[in-house]
Amino acid sequence: MTGEAILGTVSQLWRYPASSLAGERLDAISVGLKTVDGDRLFGLVDASDGEIARPDREARWHKVPLIRTRLSEDRQLEVAVPGGVWLPAPGQESDRAVSAFLGFDASIRPFGSQNAAPLYPGPLTEARYAKAPIHLLTTASLARLKALHPEGTPDPRRFRPNIVVDMDPVEGAFPETEWIGRKLAVGDLRLTVSEPCRRCGFTIIAQDGFDTDPGILRNLVRHNAHNLGVYCTVDRPARVGIGAPMRFV
Repeated sequence: MTGEAILGTVSQLWRYPASSLAGERLDAISVGLKTVDGDRLFGLVDASDGEIARPDREARWHKVPLIRTRLSEDRQLEVAVPGGVWLPAPGQESDRAVSAFLGFDASIRPFGSQNAAPLYPGPLTEARYAKAPIHLLTTASLARLKALHPEGTPDPRRFRPNIVVDMDPVEGAFPETEWIGRKLAVGDLRLTVSEPCRRCGFTIIAQDGFDTDPGILRNLVRHNAHNLGVYCTVDRPARVGIGAPMRFV
């Protein structure tokens, strides 16, 4: 353990089994060199043409983040639309439920054959972007956004972090945005802060518990060059749990 002071402690951990759908909040996550275990294994597409969901750009996808996801112990994806039961996915029944909820034919598909069940007969899809292994966000930056936009709700779910660190506010600053190139220890996990996380229209979309709010993105554009939180590469993989301390290395 280093002699650096503790910056904060982990308060939330998330993985996103299916891109754009609601995340799964966990007590611990396993972080590898390239990704969080169980993160972004599946995508949602327009069944007519295979186009992947774009809630950040098209209104017809705006309800997608209301669809819940989880992975079973045997890594089976399960989804639930609001008011519905958990259904295994990919599959015809889950696709029917999602399509009925969205109002057009949509389909959940694996990103690559390595994520497909052994007997899965359907088509695959490709991830829309190459992501960094970890997205880290501090409550200090959320507090700064709240100070700039008091009527808004800067809920972490708007920003889809893997790790949320509870940290004292830093007046006038989004602190982690200033850490590019620095190394962090989060429990036994070792990270290098690689780049700020540039925000898109996804952040303004309503989810369960908060409304559509263009002011969220407007204030990030105006006061932090579109950014909130940071992407990190992994120097030493580890399992991280709630309460793990974060320090500079």
